[in-house]
Amino acid sequence: MSSVTGISGTRKRLALAGGAASVAAAVLAVGVATGTAGAAPERSADTSAGATAQALGLGAKEKLVLKDTVKDADGTVHQRYERTYGGLPVLGGDLVVHRAEGGKVEGVTKATKAKVAVASLTPKLAPHKAKAAALKAAKAAKVATAEDGKQASLTADAAPRKVVWAAKGKPVLAYETVVGGFQEDGTPSRLHVITDAATGKKLYAFQDIKNGDDTSQYSGKVDIDSKKTSKGFQLVDTARGGHETRDLKNAQSGKGVLLTDADDVWGDGTPANRQTAAVDAAYGFARTTDFYKDVLGRDGIRGDGVAPKSYVHFGQNYVNAFWDPDTFSIYYGDGAGGKHPLNQLDVAGHEFSHGVTEATAGLEYSGESGGLNEATSDIFGTAIEFHADNAEDKGDYLLGEKIDINGDGTPLRYQDKPSRDGDSADYWDENLGDLDVHYSSGPANHFFYLLSEGSGAKEINGVKYDSPTKDGSTVEGIGREKAVKIWYKALTSYFTSTTDYHGAREGTLKAAADLYGEGGAEVKAVEAAWAGVNVKG
Repeated sequence: MSSVTGISGTRKRLALAGGAASVAAAVLAVGVATGTAGAAPERSADTSAGATAQALGLGAKEKLVLKDTVKDADGTVHQRYERTYGGLPVLGGDLVVHRAEGGKVEGVTKATKAKVAVASLTPKLAPHKAKAAALKAAKAAKVATAEDGKQASLTADAAPRKVVWAAKGKPVLAYETVVGGFQEDGTPSRLHVITDAATGKKLYAFQDIKNGDDTSQYSGKVDIDSKKTSKGFQLVDTARGGHETRDLKNAQSGKGVLLTDADDVWGDGTPANRQTAAVDAAYGFARTTDFYKDVLGRDGIRGDGVAPKSYVHFGQNYVNAFWDPDTFSIYYGDGAGGKHPLNQLDVAGHEFSHGVTEATAGLEYSGESGGLNEATSDIFGTAIEFHADNAEDKGDYLLGEKIDINGDGTPLRYQDKPSRDGDSADYWDENLGDLDVHYSSGPANHFFYLLSEGSGAKEINGVKYDSPTKDGSTVEGIGREKAVKIWYKALTSYFTSTTDYHGAREGTLKAAADLYGEGGAEVKAVEAAWAGVNVKG
């Protein structure tokens, strides 16, 4: 499973996109800020996937596939596994095994507590009926075959594949069908539909594409890396994994054209110059990559140093940006009237971070886990903007404040009080999972602000904030750097594909204890910040 994620929600607002869980894929190992990216754990006990499955008491038909490994400074190792059953991928079957330095299992975090087993691996429903059900679901979701919303006959991208669905309730044999096309706002659609292999009932659906002296439009004069060739310069960042910035020339597919220039002076700060959007995209990628390496010790999206590609000028006046794991790329539209490209620094960081979430916890892009997926990208996008320390785009707790997504100069989202956008929730309640994921992200964004800066009125970099708490309590912040490290640690070591808000509370408390010690001020601050947004133990 993979997903395309955008920066804004429905209507005419952006949804920063992020990827859903790629359940069956094994990904290269990654590290954390206190360890070494990609480092393999030291073993004094057999910690192979087969031995681990046996030690956990999994059934004979179950196998584990190692997805990534995180090693803490004290030698503790967190191994993330995907699961198969009878050779079929188990969607929602992922788990993280936590081991002491000597290899002893100290705990297991599971996406599902249910026993993974199905009565038969032979479906009662024929594949073509599962496909028909998926196409019906895509039509109901208003997936169209053309950017202008025209809905001719939809087709599946490939034949349905058999899976075991375990993310919700009792595990069942199911089909996963992928339907292409376009979403209502023109964003490409790759809708994954899970149907019961016995009844054809739709069990779940998610988008694989989620709603993302050189002169930039938003960050002023910047230095971007390029590659010199015999014919001039190419916008390739050889220092950061070979990242390419390409011009799609307002198409919605294809490889576009690699940006080239004769004198290595790029853009003029205006959207009329097609290079300007490329400068913002290349600068956003560079500062994001540097943040992950400098602050979190992570070398790229997958921890392997390989850079994605960035595509500018996607579609005609397309008001969104998105991350697409299938092409391992970030795409930026030009905004309304082509005047406000969706590539401000925090937007670039948001889209890149969707890839990081997919490579690690794989938070499902629906319900509370979907809100946490979106909030993760907002949290890192904010931290990246502060870390860049750019005088023209100073760090703030406002998402996309320069891209004018609403047409009135207001930002896309507010982290100090998310409800200021008119849609997002400030606090958790039992109905939160019913909201669009861009709005259910609110309590996690609010938690991050409270943990970083504390409650009440204050001014930061010229921006005034006034963050309330649900119970009227006063929360003292511990600083943004500690807060973002705690979130990253929880994402990579304790979150799974189905983590909800209470699971996020538990994971961040463990992360704070791992990083800063049990019973310390940081752990108490995490607890207080979650209580402030109505998430309690």
